[in-house]
Order: sequence, then structure tokens, then C-alpha cells
Amino acid sequence: MEWLGRAIIDFTTTPKSLNIKKKDGKATDLLEICKSAVPPCQLNPLLFNGHAQTMWTAAKAHGPPVHYKRKIFEADHAEFNGSYAVDFAVTDPADVEREEEADPSLPPRTVNFTEAELAKMGSDDSRPMLVILHGLSGGSHEVYLRFAIAPLIESGKWEACVVISRGCAHSKITTGLLYNARATWDVRQTIKWLKKTYPNRPLFGLGFSLGACILTNYLGEEGSATPLKAAVVVANPWALHISSKMLQSSFIGHHVYQRVLGTSMRALATRHKAELEQHTNIDTAHLLSRKYLYEFDRAYQCPTWGYPTEEAYYRDASSSDSLLAVRVPLLALNAVDDPIASWLSLPYAEAATNPYTVLCTTSLGGHLGWFEIGGGRWHGKPVCNFLNHMAFEVDLDSIHNEVNGKRTSGNPENGTNFDPLRRKMHVNLNQ
Repeated sequence: MEWLGRAIIDFTTTPKSLNIKKKDGKATDLLEICKSAVPPCQLNPLLFNGHAQTMWTAAKAHGPPVHYKRKIFEADHAEFNGSYAVDFAVTDPADVEREEEADPSLPPRTVNFTEAELAKMGSDDSRPMLVILHGLSGGSHEVYLRFAIAPLIESGKWEACVVISRGCAHSKITTGLLYNARATWDVRQTIKWLKKTYPNRPLFGLGFSLGACILTNYLGEEGSATPLKAAVVVANPWALHISSKMLQSSFIGHHVYQRVLGTSMRALATRHKAELEQHTNIDTAHLLSRKYLYEFDRAYQCPTWGYPTEEAYYRDASSSDSLLAVRVPLLALNAVDDPIASWLSLPYAEAATNPYTVLCTTSLGGHLGWFEIGGGRWHGKPVCNFLNHMAFEVDLDSIHNEVNGKRTSGNPENGTNFDPLRRKMHVNLNQ
């Protein structure tokens, strides 16, 4: 029972969770690891529902400082060409001092790598490396992101980088492409580059909101072929068409959340107006007059990616079906009272089918809120606990594409006729 901000926590997975061996030889399973990683959820009782928790984000508490250096990648995909940015977390005092040299065109605490530094990138160390995807129109500077990764960075045991969605966080675009929830090619290229550049580092994934949707779609597309050893997705909207309809069905959802999200995307398009006009046939005057997120998606995502309606885009880009094809340990965190990622979109049935996934829900928390008394953010605790456990206590080589000794494909319980990766927008992942 909820009382004074104490949220109820539930776990959903298969009756027989994924078998995992620890480094000390002891046997465990994914559900047991997740339960041990998720502490009690005691939130600020004054922020008593999902709206309060979500809107309190606007208070913009400073949060723990994390410093970055930015590298620009040229996309290697023949169709989805152009450039994108990746921000690498740094802790060396000399690097942190460079904040004083910060380029005002970059986010706070971020500088560009020098040419000499870029030439020296790469090592043979075996430190775990975390690949992070931020939320809609966000970046590595977001407070919710820094609360989750700061303890890992400050421990001195982890390396981390944030893949910046095209055009976000003051990154430049060199084509007419921004990004969408199906945009998995940049994270795929980054992971391949990391595996080549740091061959001994075990790689892990972390995604927030829209970034959680992208990461889940990537994991589903790659299956057991992904170099990632485990991942966490936080506040994934899962079924975008459901969440969109739920937002449009209420006054606050339509006129507050849809409008705020639409405004952020309109600002993004405004910054890249020249590129959009140069590389696309989009009517930018019409695009920049849109107020709500679904209107923006109709005016941009549809003509850019060939979707007939924004609803078709939402259905195609949703990640609930991708969850069925995930083949690495995945912890998914969602708040049931999240007003943006609606509880009606939560993939309980899919999580109950795939032993590689555990869906953890809290009855309180809002969208990327989980504010505790004193301003802390609860979600950082299970994220760090799970990743530390997987990186330092689990025999990662014992995890493979088998479930209880049997090879799996599609739906392991009810056959393989259903293809969870069937898409209407065909993308050649190998180009």
C-alpha cells in the first residue's frame, strides 16, 4: 500500500528467468539480480502523483556535474549519411579544468576533443563502457541522465559516452535528417566503433524515454549479435501510438505535455532550418507553426521517412514487439503513473514471454521523475546497482543465446512464426 511517497514495486518476467552464473561460480538468475538491484522506492510525498513528479523536472535542479568531450562521427550507412555527435565522459582534472574554455555553442561542461586527443583514442584496458541514449530533444547535459551515471563515473571504474540524436544538444546536421524512434543506425555504428577501438571493454547500454525506445529497437534488431552485454531502459514509452492517444485524450496531456514536447521539437527544427530547407522539400514555415508533438511528427516524420500518417510512424517505431527479440539481460524501469509513457503501453505480456527481460514498475515516479526528499532521483540507484552487478559480479561469458538449454527464436514459448522485427519501413541494417 502506498503511504507518504512509498511506491509499490512489481517485477514481470517469465516463470523461469534467465539462468546466470556469477564469477564465484554460484548460480543465479536475471530476476534475482534485478530484485537485489532495485531498492525500496521512497519518493517525496509532496510530489504525490505522476504530474507533480514530471512537472517538478522544470525546477531544473543542478544535479551532479558530469564533464564531456565531443567527437563527431561521419555516418557509414549509405542511405542514412551525414554526421552525428558522441559525448565522452571525462574525469581527469586537466580535462575538467577545460570547462573554462567551453565553447558557448556546446552544452554546459562540454568541449570538443582536440585533433591530438582524437588521434590517441583507443586502449586495451578492460574497464566496462556504458553507451547512453538520451530522451526527446535532450542530450548528455540532461539532469535525469547525470543523476543516473554520475555514481558510475565518480567511482573511477566506468567509462561512458552519450550518443547524441542528430541535431540535439547543439550538434550540427549535414543532411535533412534529424532522428526518430526507429533511428538505430547511429548507436549501432558507435557500438561497432567502440568494440574496435576498445576491444577488451565489456559494453553496456542505457536509454531514457525516446532513447530507451531506440535502444530497445536496436537490441531487438541485433538479437544475440549485439556486442552489448546487458542494458537498462528507463521510462520507455513502448507503444508510441497508445501514449500519444492518451496524451491527446486529456486537457493536461494535450495542452501541456503535447505542447511542451512539440515546442522542444519546433526549437530543434528552427536551429536547423537552413539544412532542412537545403536538403528536404519540407514546408518549414508550416513545420515551424506546429504547436503539438503529433502535429510536428505529421509535418516532419511523415514526409521525411515516408510514413502516410503519424499514427503509422508511431506503430512502426514502437519497441514493445522488439522486446520479444532481445537476447541480452535487460532491466526495464517504468512508473505506472507516468503521464507521458502511459501505463496502457507497458509490455507486461511481452516481458512475461522473454526470459532475457525484466520489467520493473513503480506505482509512483512520473516521467523521468522519481524525486526523493532532498532532491535526489531514485532511478539512479537501480540503474547503477544493476550495471555494477552485471559488470563486476557476473560471468558475462556464461550468458548466451539459449534459454534453459534450448535455442530460441521469435517467441520461445509459442513457436517462431511471429517475427517481432517485421517492419513496414524497410531498413538495410548491413549497409
